[in-house]
Amino acid sequence: MRSGDTPDRSRLAFLSLTALGVVYGDIGTSPLYAVRECFFGPHAVPVTQNNVLGVLSLIFWTLVVVVTLKYLVYVLRADNQGEGGILALMALATRTRRRRQFLLIVLGLFGGALLYGDGMITPVISILGAMEGLEVAAPALEPWIAPITIVILVILFAMQRRGTAAVGVVFGPVILVWFATIAVLGAMSIVKAPGVIAAVDPRYAIGFFVTNGIPGYLALGAIFLVATGGEALYADLGHFGVKPIRIDWFFIVAPALLLNYFGQGALVLRDAETAHNPFYRLAPEWGRVPLLILATVAAVIASQAVISGVFSITRQAVQLGYAPRMEIIHTSAREIGQIYIPTANWALMIATILLVLGFRTSSNIAAAYGVAVTTTMIITTALAFVVARRVWQWRLFPAVVLTVLFLIGDFAFFGANIVKVGNGGWFPLLIGGAVFLLFSTWKRGRDLLQGRLAEHALPADIVVAGIPKRNLPRARGTAVFLTSDPVGAPIALLHNIKHNQIVHERNIFLTVVSEDLPHVPDAERVTLEPLGEGFQRMIARYGFMEDPDVPGILEDMGIDPMQATYILSRDNIVPSHKPRMARWRERLFVFMKRNARDAASYFGLPPNRVVELGMQVEIS
Repeated sequence: MRSGDTPDRSRLAFLSLTALGVVYGDIGTSPLYAVRECFFGPHAVPVTQNNVLGVLSLIFWTLVVVVTLKYLVYVLRADNQGEGGILALMALATRTRRRRQFLLIVLGLFGGALLYGDGMITPVISILGAMEGLEVAAPALEPWIAPITIVILVILFAMQRRGTAAVGVVFGPVILVWFATIAVLGAMSIVKAPGVIAAVDPRYAIGFFVTNGIPGYLALGAIFLVATGGEALYADLGHFGVKPIRIDWFFIVAPALLLNYFGQGALVLRDAETAHNPFYRLAPEWGRVPLLILATVAAVIASQAVISGVFSITRQAVQLGYAPRMEIIHTSAREIGQIYIPTANWALMIATILLVLGFRTSSNIAAAYGVAVTTTMIITTALAFVVARRVWQWRLFPAVVLTVLFLIGDFAFFGANIVKVGNGGWFPLLIGGAVFLLFSTWKRGRDLLQGRLAEHALPADIVVAGIPKRNLPRARGTAVFLTSDPVGAPIALLHNIKHNQIVHERNIFLTVVSEDLPHVPDAERVTLEPLGEGFQRMIARYGFMEDPDVPGILEDMGIDPMQATYILSRDNIVPSHKPRMARWRERLFVFMKRNARDAASYFGLPPNRVVELGMQVEIS
C-alpha cells in the first residue's frame, strides 16, 4: 500500500481495521503500566489531587503534541516512495543532500540500531504488565508471573516461522475489542469523578512542575511511556498508508486511550490505594480475569508488531549494505512485508528471556524503557528537518521553528529518561551501540574489500577483446558471473580462464545493485549492455524493501535459469599487514563475512548449477 493511493471505502475500512493490530498494539497497551509508574515508579510523585490532575494534563498534551502533531501530522508526510521508518527516512535525507551525508547516515544507523533494544523491551514490558493483573485477579499466583511470561515469550517466538498471515486477520478485531473495553472502563470511572476532565487545561501541567520541581521533571520519564509506540506509526507507513493510520488514531485509538488514562486518574482520586495498579482496578471484580486474558492477548499482538518491525529493519539494513546477507523467509505469498529472519528471531527470544529473569517486574523494566525511544525520536526530528528543507523545499524559518519546538519536547523527555541509565537504561543503549558497531564495521569492511578487489580487476573491454586471441574452446550454454563490480571484468571470469581454459558461448556479468529507494519500478529493473564476443553486462536494481530474484531476472530475459551455469568468486579474507581499520574490527568483519549467508542461496540460484572459485584477499 503506497501512501499516495486512494483506496475505496471497503478497502479503507479493511486497512484501518488491520492497522489497529499492527500499528497501535504497542501504544495501545501503555495503559497497563504508564499511570502506575507515575505514582509507584523510581521517580514517583505523591498521590494528591493536584499531582493526579497534573499527570493527566501531561499525558493529554504528550499525546497531542508528540503523537498527534509530530508523528500523525508532520513525520508521516516524510514517506520514501510510500515507505516509512528511520532507515527509509535516512535514505530519503541522504539522497537529496551531499553535504554532511556521513553525519546523517550515522544518525540514521544509530536510530535504527536503537530500535533493536526497543524490540527486546516491548514484548517483556507488555506481557509482564498484562500478567501482573494476577496480583489483582489471583494474588496466590503472583510468584508465577515471571515463569508464565517466559513461557508466553517462548511460544511467541517459536511461532514466528509460521508467520502472521493466518492469525493476522484477527489482530485488528481483537485490538478493536481491546480499545472498546478500555474506553468503556475509563468512561465508567470518569462518570464517578468528572472533575478529572479539567486536566486538559495545560495550567495543571505547568503547576505540576512548579509544585514538584526536579522530581516532577523526572516523572516525565514515566509519562513518556504513553508515547513509546510513536515510532511504530511511521515505521508501518508502507504497509497501510497515511489515511488508515490517521483514521484509527483520531476516531478510535486517541479517544480510547484518553478515556482510560483519565478514568485511571479518576479512580486514583477516589481511592489513592488503587494507584499501585489502577488499570485492573478499573474493572469490577467479576471482570478482572476476562480483562487479564484480553490484556495478555493484546500484549502478545503488540509484541508481534515490534518483532515484525525488527525483521523489517534487518532486511532494510541487509539491502542497504549495512548488514551481512542472512536467511530471509517469506511467510505469506500475498504480503511481501511478512517475513521471518531466524537469526534475529532467536537473538530476540534469548534477550527477552534474560530481561525477564534480570528485571522480574514491568516496573523494573520500565526504567530501561524510554532511553532508546527518546533518542530515536530526536534523530527522527533531525532527519525530518533535512527532508523538510531539501525534499519539501520549506523555507528555513518555518522549518527551524517547528523543529525547535519538537526538539524541546524530545530533549525534555530524553533528559528525564537518561537518569534511568543506572537503573536499566544502559541496556537499550548497550544493544543499540553493539548493533551500530556491527552495521558500521560491515559497511567499512565491505568498502575496503571492494576497493581491494577493484585494484585487481581489469577493464571489461580489454578482457573481452582478448578472448579471440586466446583461441579458447567455447562451452555450450550461458554462464552468469555474479560480481559486485559494475565496471570491470569479474575476477571469477579471470580465474575461470586461467584454471579451466574455457569460455561459454554466452556470458553475462550480473551485478545486483541495492538502491536507497524502497522499490524500483519494473521498467528500471534491468539494464543490459552488449560487450561483444558473446558477452553482456547486466545491472539489476532493487529497493531496500525488495528481495533480489536472479532466476526471475534471467527468465524475464529469455534465459532458462535451470540451464545456466553460475560462476561466483568466494573471497577468503586474510589478515592485513597494514590494516586500515582496527585489528579487532577487522577480525569482527572476517567473522561476520564467514557467517554470512552465501550468495548462491541468498540470490536463489539452483544449487547444482553453481561453481565457486576461491581467492585470498587482504583488506588494507
